[in-house]
Amino acid sequence: MKKIQVKFSFQKARILVTNKIITILIYISLIVIISFIWGVDEKQLLIYISSFLTILGIAFFAQWSLLSNITAGIILYINYPVKIGDTITVLEKDNNITGEIRDIGAFFITLKTQENELITMPNSIILQKNIKYDSE
Repeated sequence: MKKIQVKFSFQKARILVTNKIITILIYISLIVIISFIWGVDEKQLLIYISSFLTILGIAFFAQWSLLSNITAGIILYINYPVKIGDTITVLEKDNNITGEIRDIGAFFITLKTQENELITMPNSIILQKNIKYDSE
């Protein structure tokens, strides 16, 4: 990943998030491989996975905000003009919030203000509000 970062001039923060995703995929693959080594039947594993995904789907259906925040987090990470380290101002009716983007997570974006306060905002709110950012 370091070579890719240098070759394509990617930000260090983006490489860290990509490393997290790759690590999660490796762990999932290892769990599946170990379960086959231990002799777990393929049908039982598929039933377990489908049951888990069904419960997860019901949970997301019950909480649309969770699903919208995850989708907004992906959009913010991939296709948004600001990135980790940029300073933005979230323009609201009563109170504007200015801060440096510290993290773009699955559910929240974290801003650090000039007073060193950490503010978390749901990703879906960031997509809905007008944003003013300093392009460097």
